Amino acid sequence: MGEPVMAATPRRFSRCPGSCGLRRFLPASLILLFLIHSPAPAGAEELFRGAGERPGISFAEAADLAIAASEELRGEYAMQAIREKMWTLGRRVYLPRFSLGVSEDDRLAKLSSDSFLKTYTVKAEQLLWDGGRTSMNRKLERMELSLAGSKLEFAAAEIADSAASSYRNVLYARSVLEIREAALESLAEQRKILARELELGLVLALDLAEADVALGDAETEVLLMRIDLRETERQFAELLGLEELPELAEKVDTGRKTVLPPAEAVRAAMEYRNPELVQERYVIAGKQGELKYASLSWIPTLSLNGSYGLNGHRYPLTRQTWSVGISIEFSAPWFQSSTSFSSGWEPPYDRTARLQNSFQPLPEPVRVFDKAQARLALSLERRKYDLALSRLGRTAAAAVEKCGLMDRKRDLALGAAELAAERYRLFSLRQELGQLTRLELMEERIEYAQREIAAVEAAISLLEAERELERLLDLRPGELADFALREFSSSSWSRS
Repeated sequence: MGEPVMAATPRRFSRCPGSCGLRRFLPASLILLFLIHSPAPAGAEELFRGAGERPGISFAEAADLAIAASEELRGEYAMQAIREKMWTLGRRVYLPRFSLGVSEDDRLAKLSSDSFLKTYTVKAEQLLWDGGRTSMNRKLERMELSLAGSKLEFAAAEIADSAASSYRNVLYARSVLEIREAALESLAEQRKILARELELGLVLALDLAEADVALGDAETEVLLMRIDLRETERQFAELLGLEELPELAEKVDTGRKTVLPPAEAVRAAMEYRNPELVQERYVIAGKQGELKYASLSWIPTLSLNGSYGLNGHRYPLTRQTWSVGISIEFSAPWFQSSTSFSSGWEPPYDRTARLQNSFQPLPEPVRVFDKAQARLALSLERRKYDLALSRLGRTAAAAVEKCGLMDRKRDLALGAAELAAERYRLFSLRQELGQLTRLELMEERIEYAQREIAAVEAAISLLEAERELERLLDLRPGELADFALREFSSSSWSRS
């Protein structure tokens, strides 16, 4: 009935298979970032025109166009890019902190000489060791960014799925309209013959009236379907960000059989590719980091600090001061302590030393439960992951079975359509032999059209079932067949 529905060489939404590795953005996200940072951002029209001279857009290309046309998603990717840059600049926490101070202390006295003291000071502070809390905090921020990126990928996949759904709706509407128009043409031809037979006195006027009613119903149905098709195409073009809907490369092929990967391969791939499980793994990794952070809270923080100053009563300032020290801070739920020691030199003769200590009892007693809370939260997230894995495993098995059943339904519907075609041919012969009336032949033509539409509906249902399985495996629209072939080839190679 048409060309195969599967895309020839679809790209994929790449996902990191590990539990806490950095996620790679979709190929479409790279397109979006390029569009965001380019001097003259291109829209979906430019993206489509850059595709070259092709017969039409495939499922995967329609998904890319829909993603590129989403202004909301574009803004989210831009915000994600800003957050990534902010995290990169956060490396500043490992570098020394410098501060510059300038002060002037003026004193006018009645019983002593006036004083105009001017001071310039440069201070530096360097974190030496905090038990890894700073590094752990950076890792937690990185995990949050990765989780946000994963959610963006999920949002992009939702848009791609809506584009694939609209694509299928257009294909279905066009195929059904084509069948209805062919049936209408056949009915109109039979009606012409019936009118000629009425002129010859071979049939009754009532027969022609009944034929007119059937033809009018068919014309009305075709007219309504054309209106619905135009609206469906308009909505699809709007989703793609185009003024007019381009040519579509895919067709509804009722004879196309599905190619399914082995059920065990689907479950294994689903475990590390499924977006929901990927996000759960990021959450678990974050909870593990929070537990480790809470476990390190008792470790003291060691810092090195130094200062250099110039002061005097008038310019140029000639008096110098040097100071180098170390500070230790200890924070626990039951007490908080800070100790610092510094030693300095005021050339040419003076030496200085300073020791400071502070102690605060019961600063935050509730923090004693931080570690227990973090451990409980981690346990709950792991339990949620196990439940989700079990649930999605059953869903994946059911999806594979559903695809097989939909393929069987397509076979049956196609067989019924072929039988209806043969039945209509036989009815035509019987009508020519005078065994049937022309009205009965017209009714059989309508039934034949219904069987053809049922075959198209079965093919569309198979596409929807395949798309459900693709979503579970985080595959792009139309990529299931390539994935199945890769799995079959890899399993054959392993057996050999």
